Amino acid sequence: MAAHYLEFERPIADLEAKIEELSKLSETAGGGSDDELESLRERAQALRIEAYSNLDAWQKTQVARHPDRPHFVDYVGALIDEFQELRGDRKFADDQAIMGGIGRFRGQPVVIMGHEKGRDTVTRIKHNFGYARPEGYRKAVRLFEMAERFSLPVISFVDTPAAYPGMASEERGVAEAIARSTEKALMLQVPMVAVVTGEGGSGGALGIACGSRVLILEHAIYSVIPPEGANSILWRGARTPGEAAKAMKITAQDLIKLKIVDRIIPEPAGGAHSDPEAAMTAVGDAVEEELKALEGLSVSELTTQRAERFYAIGRSGIQ
Repeated sequence: MAAHYLEFERPIADLEAKIEELSKLSETAGGGSDDELESLRERAQALRIEAYSNLDAWQKTQVARHPDRPHFVDYVGALIDEFQELRGDRKFADDQAIMGGIGRFRGQPVVIMGHEKGRDTVTRIKHNFGYARPEGYRKAVRLFEMAERFSLPVISFVDTPAAYPGMASEERGVAEAIARSTEKALMLQVPMVAVVTGEGGSGGALGIACGSRVLILEHAIYSVIPPEGANSILWRGARTPGEAAKAMKITAQDLIKLKIVDRIIPEPAGGAHSDPEAAMTAVGDAVEEELKALEGLSVSELTTQRAERFYAIGRSGIQ
């Protein structure tokens, strides 16, 4: 599969094209270019590290949306054993933009849920590009209730541009469904760890992101509206999406200062899409640590901790 390069990665793309060309020539000629190839690979890695250590808010937005970043189904495949998907909201339909079920996370039974965007044309249509409808959030409530019934911790993976804004979605009460899901997450009587893995967009993200602990990948974003929407609504297109992204403070580094998230999970050099296995292992390690820290808390302590955590947002700005 061909690599997807972002605009700021163009020098890296050019160098890796040269590496590929030289590698083919070396194979044809029977070797002799190993030292030169190794030097070029080291140079490409140095360029990648340099580029990703100086990303601005708009570049991070592009990385967060990269099509090759691990998706929910990838995290399930890498981290969850004996996964059993549960479908439907028992009211209207099954929404595949939010998937969920039960399984074992490193030996521990858990309820797991998350947004799924799809990888190609067929799966993107199936999962509605990660835009969940009301029934997706009602399915999330059903999963939350099951977690409480069987005293299972919850892990959620957040990666959506927003909830689906179509007419049918509005007619079926998408705002109410998000509100119910958010309320249930906030009042949940079991530990919950939420991880923003790509885009955390608007109420569509919040509906399954109100955990006891909220983690975010290094180059992920979390915002009340996409930068393009903010530019259109607030500034009537007078600014660029990049300027909007900077003003909105949507990067992991901004969010940790604002105490909206609790922990940043480092990504491999070049982003999670450059080494998905390493990224998913890092996420798994972080989630395991947070669940262990929460497992001894009583129901009262869990609900109080979660309430205090979210009440505190906005009380202090960037130091």
